Amino acid sequence: MRAPGLFMRGFGSARERMVETQIEGRGVQDPRVLAAMREVPRHHFVDDALVEEAYSDHALPLGYGATISQPYMVAKMSELLAIRPGDRVLEVGAGSGYQTAVLAALGAEVFAVEIIEALVAPAWARLARLGYADGVHLRCGDGSVGWPEHAPYAGILVAAAAPRVPPALVSQLAPGARLVIPVGTHSQELCVLRRRLAGGLAEQRLWPVRFVPLVGAGIDGD
Repeated sequence: MRAPGLFMRGFGSARERMVETQIEGRGVQDPRVLAAMREVPRHHFVDDALVEEAYSDHALPLGYGATISQPYMVAKMSELLAIRPGDRVLEVGAGSGYQTAVLAALGAEVFAVEIIEALVAPAWARLARLGYADGVHLRCGDGSVGWPEHAPYAGILVAAAAPRVPPALVSQLAPGARLVIPVGTHSQELCVLRRRLAGGLAEQRLWPVRFVPLVGAGIDGD
């Protein structure tokens, strides 16, 4: 069970301001996403030296070339995923586990993949300590090829930019499911791909973003 005191002690007002100004104030409307962003304590997912910046409106470094995404981007990508409680979701690029915790707070069963081995054990320890481990599966691996053993997924969220959409991820989408992913190298766009119930894909390109690059065998389309 999650401990409410951990969520509100000291940083609760900063988290509320974050949601009101950075997230709700910029157009995120899904009440479940807003509630999850109010619940999950971002300051537990950042480096100790950066804890005072935990609720600032920007990404923060995690080391090893990885980052924890901007709060607005976490919320918006979660909203675009349009998942429901009980949905099976694939997350590529778990990092510190913050986005993982938000997806868990939305009621998803999360299959999270992180390619940087040094980040995996600390992420799992945070998720367990804060009460988000139930229904979360976390492993070190190449997220660009997904986690095919548990496919298909009701949603796939990628927290790194691929030069092109990895075909392996598309193949693991359930009918009607969405893939939310930044695409590009020097110039990146946030994209949403939806597998149509009748077959084929619908693609929507949204706005410019800046993410760390996705690496792995799946980005070549083989």
